[in-house]
Amino acid sequence: MKRITKAVFPVAGLGSRFLPATKASPKEMMPVVDKPLIQYAVEEAVAAGITDMVFITGRNKRAIEDHFDKAYELEAELAAHNKDELLSLVQEVIPGHINCIYIRQSVPLGLGHAVLCARPVVQDEPFAVILADDLMDGDPPIIQQMAEVFQRHQCSVLAVQDVPRNRTRQYGIVSSVPLADDLEQVNGIVEKPKPEDAPSTLAVVGRYILTPRIFDYLEKVQAGTGGEIQLTDGIAALMRDEKMLAYRFKGTRYDCGSKQGYLQAQVAFGLKHAELYEEFSAYLNTLDMRCEGCRDK
Repeated sequence: MKRITKAVFPVAGLGSRFLPATKASPKEMMPVVDKPLIQYAVEEAVAAGITDMVFITGRNKRAIEDHFDKAYELEAELAAHNKDELLSLVQEVIPGHINCIYIRQSVPLGLGHAVLCARPVVQDEPFAVILADDLMDGDPPIIQQMAEVFQRHQCSVLAVQDVPRNRTRQYGIVSSVPLADDLEQVNGIVEKPKPEDAPSTLAVVGRYILTPRIFDYLEKVQAGTGGEIQLTDGIAALMRDEKMLAYRFKGTRYDCGSKQGYLQAQVAFGLKHAELYEEFSAYLNTLDMRCEGCRDK
């Protein structure tokens, strides 16, 4: 029985939807309250027992490496001023037993190509793919839920959720057969179909567990629109030869690749923050009162 010990984080994207904020800083380093998106993603992987974090990076992504590296000057400064709590926060960004591996995606050829870049490290092991843009909040964490599904079935698992039909063109959409309340067997997948052409409203979102055979198919995928190699095309080919499951995860997804989803995450995680809850919730209540006044006008 193989278990998941490696996670791939495709972080080479430009983050154009958040310009100018992402002009010189990676979108994955955008904070939600007091932690960057990439740290939430890595913490989710650590909670699932994953020990090898494989970052597929590009230009202007050095801040991600620096974030998970030791910060000697900062730590010395905090220690000198007896700021022990802050020092602990900095030192505990990532546990000591975790390996961080960085692979450069020299040409931005899409998500499928980014995953393919991880092959020299992943080799013949099953692995997770985590998109930091999708901030997932679940108990247990979503990738841990999916790893448990993998342990039982030993096949690829896609995280899915229902989306409004008028938004199917933003996602890979699966057709499937129900197996249990939260689990379906995938028999088809289409990348960003028009609402009238979508086989369902069940969308693949931000979390994957894939068998290593996916690499063979990604190598053969022809580049599509914009010259990109789509992960969905590789999954569609893999599905013809191997069983594949769609898992309706237990938790909440915040699409932090969009401004709306990012703002929603800020509010939700602000309200979960022990130090902020009371004052922040009181402030939000004052906004509600102002909004009521606007509606009355």
